[in-house]
Amino acid sequence: MRTLIVEDDLISRRLLQKMLSPFGECHVAVNGKEAVEAFSLALVEREPYDLVCLDIMMPEMDGQECLKALRRIEAEMKVPPKQEAKIFMTTALDSMKNVMEAYHRGGCTAYLVKPIALEKLHETLREYKLIA
Repeated sequence: MRTLIVEDDLISRRLLQKMLSPFGECHVAVNGKEAVEAFSLALVEREPYDLVCLDIMMPEMDGQECLKALRRIEAEMKVPPKQEAKIFMTTALDSMKNVMEAYHRGGCTAYLVKPIALEKLHETLREYKLIA
């Protein structure tokens, strides 16, 4: 599993890396702009990400804006729906407005509230068939 962790907070970024690295390669981006560049490059190189963990609150480009950009890139590159990256939004804000925006306007796969419990992360990875 190839994962892109998009998180501006060092501790959160390291924690997600530690939790996800047993399942494969993990790359990091510290903001939405970096994430868009890494995601695009991965598609061009034909090494797409299986999973993107995307923080909502970040400088330069927030997670909601980044989510829409990633889905737009997949559409422009004609990625079939079954091959689209799974995108898990991660946030400390458990707000219905953010959830609705992420799912209905952005096309996220799942929504995880921080602090993310290892068991909940594994359950979500299994639910979307990213791990056995």
